[in-house]
Amino acid sequence: MATWVCAKLDDMKTVTDEDFFAEVPLFSEFEGVTDAANYRPLPDGWVLALADIVGSTPAIAAGRYKDVNMAGASVISAVLNSVDKGDYPFVFGGDGALIALPGSLEKAARDALAAVQVWVEEDLGLTLRIAIVPVADTRAEGLDVRVARYSASPYVTYAMFWGGGTSWAERQMKLGRYGIDRAAPGTRPDLTGLSCRWSPIDARHGEIVSIIAVPGEGRPGQEFRDLVNGIVAITTEQNRDSHPVPADGPNLAFSLHGINREAKATAPAGRRLRQKLIIFTQLAITVVCFKLGIPLGRFDARRYKRDVAGNSDFRKFDDGLKMTIDVDAEHLKRIETLLEAARAKGIVSYGLHRQASALMTCFVPTPISRDHMHFIDGAAGGYAVAASRMTGKVLATAPHQT
Repeated sequence: MATWVCAKLDDMKTVTDEDFFAEVPLFSEFEGVTDAANYRPLPDGWVLALADIVGSTPAIAAGRYKDVNMAGASVISAVLNSVDKGDYPFVFGGDGALIALPGSLEKAARDALAAVQVWVEEDLGLTLRIAIVPVADTRAEGLDVRVARYSASPYVTYAMFWGGGTSWAERQMKLGRYGIDRAAPGTRPDLTGLSCRWSPIDARHGEIVSIIAVPGEGRPGQEFRDLVNGIVAITTEQNRDSHPVPADGPNLAFSLHGINREAKATAPAGRRLRQKLIIFTQLAITVVCFKLGIPLGRFDARRYKRDVAGNSDFRKFDDGLKMTIDVDAEHLKRIETLLEAARAKGIVSYGLHRQASALMTCFVPTPISRDHMHFIDGAAGGYAVAASRMTGKVLATAPHQT
């Protein structure tokens, strides 16, 4: 079993690869994403498992961004399930995802990525690009992959990445390097826990805004860190840091399309009707327990809804700032003013996209445990459209598909 050594003052501690991320110190104030002291280099021998949707423009234009989101979240679900839901750092990017893993798990990650690629193509009608990139190769380029551990709630932590390595790995994937052999037709990944039942969440302050901001020179200097802190400070002036999900959780409104997607993801063709009945039964129980305010065994519907809000990843750092927030016109204008001034100085490259609501895609291995994870994006293009605007492309967007 591979190990690495962590020096803390005058004591030495040997940590296994399996425990690495759990041993990364926690920080709970989001401003800590710009503090280099919160980050630790990934151990030697680790790999990055990456995926994104190829040519998502037509899907977005057709209003299928929920399918695009589901494809991205399915990568996380498939890979984590393939490694027994181990505690490994990952990031959800809207139309893709990245997971960092010990080299000993590379084979499992390759198989999971190949399986989810086939599933995305056959069941969602989208093309998923996949790759495995050794962390050592990013360091050979003079870059690094450093990870921090942000505590979004007492029950969930999310990885933040810094060092330029993940961005370089993504570029290599898009150039067709580090690819993975295709799996056989009909191969299915294990997507246990993948869920997309919630209906879109309407803005309450003004608009749902997806923002991507990356360093103009490729690596974050002090001016870029100051910019990120300035943007975060503006968002904190609004209730709950401009969180797009209400504090008591989303409304009890569920998407029929989302339920159909979930059934297709978690059950083979011959068992999907049964799976839909199970999902509808679970939803009925949730609604009844919520209305009556009574738990069912260890499941408390009202607590679960609050945890959904607390456990959501509406802001993150992956070699740059990504956030989907609910902001009014005055705060948004101030954010745009900061970004434009920084872009004029070459400090930042950014993209921003406004929409009326947010989407939530979830990874819920069991609703009884409180560590369920919820991935947030804009409901009409979100991060994908914001990213396109960084490169000057214009994506036509249709109303989102619920």
